[in-house]
Amino acid sequence: MDGDGSFAVVLRAARHGAGLTLEELAEASGVSVRALSDMERGRALGPQRRTVVSIADALKLAGAARDQFVALARAGRARPAYLAAAPGLCELPGSIGDFTGRDAELAWIFQLVDQRAEAAGRTGVAVISGSAGLGKTTLAVRAAHRLRDQFPGGVHFVDALGMSGHPVDSGEILARVLRALGARGPHIPEDLAERAGRYRQLLRERRVLVVIDDAASEAQVRPLVPGDGDSQLLVTSRRMLAGLSGVQRLHLGPMPALDAHDLLNRIVAERAGASAAEDLADLVDLLGGLPLALRIAGNRLVSRPQWGVADLVRRLSIAERRLDQLSAGDLKVAAAFEMSYGQLPDPARALFRRMAVVPGADFSAELAQVIAEVPLPVAEDELDDLVDLSLLETADGGRYRLHDLVRLYANRCLQHEEHPDDVTAVQRRMVDWLLTTLGDAGTWFGPNPPDAADSAFQTAEHAEAWIRTEADHWYPALTAAAGDGDHQAVVDTVRTLRWIPDRWAHWPHWPALYMRADDSAAALGAPDRQAEFLTALAWTYTQPGRDFHPALAYGERALALARGVGDLGQEGRAWLVIARAQSMLGDLHAARDAVQAAADGFEQTGDADDYCQALIGHGAITMALGELDESVSSFRQALAMADNPAASGMTASNAEATLPFILGHLARALGRAGRPGEGVPLAERGVATSAQMRNADAEAAILLILAEELYDDTQATKAQASLLRAADIYESIGQHDEAARRREQAAARTTAGS
Repeated sequence: MDGDGSFAVVLRAARHGAGLTLEELAEASGVSVRALSDMERGRALGPQRRTVVSIADALKLAGAARDQFVALARAGRARPAYLAAAPGLCELPGSIGDFTGRDAELAWIFQLVDQRAEAAGRTGVAVISGSAGLGKTTLAVRAAHRLRDQFPGGVHFVDALGMSGHPVDSGEILARVLRALGARGPHIPEDLAERAGRYRQLLRERRVLVVIDDAASEAQVRPLVPGDGDSQLLVTSRRMLAGLSGVQRLHLGPMPALDAHDLLNRIVAERAGASAAEDLADLVDLLGGLPLALRIAGNRLVSRPQWGVADLVRRLSIAERRLDQLSAGDLKVAAAFEMSYGQLPDPARALFRRMAVVPGADFSAELAQVIAEVPLPVAEDELDDLVDLSLLETADGGRYRLHDLVRLYANRCLQHEEHPDDVTAVQRRMVDWLLTTLGDAGTWFGPNPPDAADSAFQTAEHAEAWIRTEADHWYPALTAAAGDGDHQAVVDTVRTLRWIPDRWAHWPHWPALYMRADDSAAALGAPDRQAEFLTALAWTYTQPGRDFHPALAYGERALALARGVGDLGQEGRAWLVIARAQSMLGDLHAARDAVQAAADGFEQTGDADDYCQALIGHGAITMALGELDESVSSFRQALAMADNPAASGMTASNAEATLPFILGHLARALGRAGRPGEGVPLAERGVATSAQMRNADAEAAILLILAEELYDDTQATKAQASLLRAADIYESIGQHDEAARRREQAAARTTAGS
């Protein structure tokens, strides 16, 4: 029983050595379980002699071990007078009975405590941060209860009231903890530095866990940082407390859907009758994994047994009412957000409110700059304020994200605190910027790309990345412009996107976008633009994963409009999409006539880009007709044009976008012509080119050509790998049925090979 010299440690070691539980030792000694537990946790440092003798007898201690045991207990009774026992001070709140999930977070805290003794140079501080309502306090209290046995010197809790109007100052927090540790009267120094020194001295002599809940700032917490020893400080805060050095950090996010569903189930378990699983799933979706919202929703259901879960889902489905409905007694989601909002300086409040107009899930600092109407560095500082208070989350790529319920609160603030005309002005400014920037990005892929000095983008790759990343913003902006009657802006902007669908065919909103553009062109009385948009609309319906049947009707409408305005180039493009539609409908001879009409028109206009497309179309149709030599010839002509755009007259970006498709088609034609060895390197080049361009549709399609038509029986492993890679790509672009089909196909190859 050498231990660390404390009675608590020796008692605990002796009980474990005797193989007794607390209950068994209590029965043998006549000392209550509660009293024994307090002794082992260091909360009762000097028990009476007769109590100690009874425990020693029950443990069968004798000789030197018994003498040491009794002496340590006597030493505890003889501690200085200013360290009188103070039961109940800074007592830990109870842990909720239906605590659910957060297993990884609890494990993180437990591991941190286990490694404290080995963590040289660390401060013994862990900060749990996160937005309002995420359960930071609940998590910290749960962890502290489970860690009691590891802190015989005590577990102490102080609510720092950081989000209130009057946070507890660090001197008062220190005084409370010192009293809980047993210090009294004049032995609690008045000077803050001396008080902190006394606190660190006591924590060095014992193993203590201090929990500071809802900290307001680094200054409030810094004097509580332990010095040497094994004590631990656990802090919760809505702020990051980034100014604290050497601390371990855990930023809490929303609960995963499965844990949220489990929590709701536990809360409503006392209701009569089982809740429908689909209704609970709908409720979880509406609450976004926010534990406070889940608890309020569950409490409302428990307190209103006549309600079904579907009734609450119906009420919460109305976005304007959701925050009002998330209220149960003194628990209110909106009130939790309001406390954070109240901590912000006025400029950051204005930005927070205006973020409600942003349509997408996440956004950039540049977009924040536009809606706040401030320079970018100022916007970034204000965003930092919002992130620091956990009203805003950081997202991948240096972007920012609002929780859905926080967005609703921001919108409420916007409607209550800003004039409707000002809100409209913010929305209009955002729409104008998005459409202007989109037009700038689109022109990088046309025949006359801009000079980087005159553009917001430095390269075509930068422009394409912006188009893809910001689609959840610019697409609603186009919709808003059309709704406001700004049809010219819609038409002009969509025209700049002509070359983008070839590079990003799987984007799901192309059909709706071109329908809207057609409506705007019709409103302007511009049949030439209608022909252009209807041709593009027909093309979107010929892409994988879409119903191709509407394509022919849209193509024929486009052809009629193009003829009406005498636009030979647009007429050729309409013929081209008609040929594709007819081919998909099985009318190959009509398709061949149509693609020939397209090629004739492009030869007259001298349009190399579209003539290359006609060659591709001709090659695909003749391949389907079994005219393989002619098919290979067409594809080789197209490949020569795309491989050398400077000589062929093709737009460089268009040649780049078209090249993977040509390679895939030519490889397939060679395979069907009995020359797969020539096709494999072409297809593999097509896969690499597609991947480099982030053209998922082309990459998956060429992988299938390799697996199904080019790799022979000696290359079965390569074929299977191609199928699995194609399946992953389909999964990533939301074509889950196709992904499953390709995985089944790969599995069948494995079975056949075995």
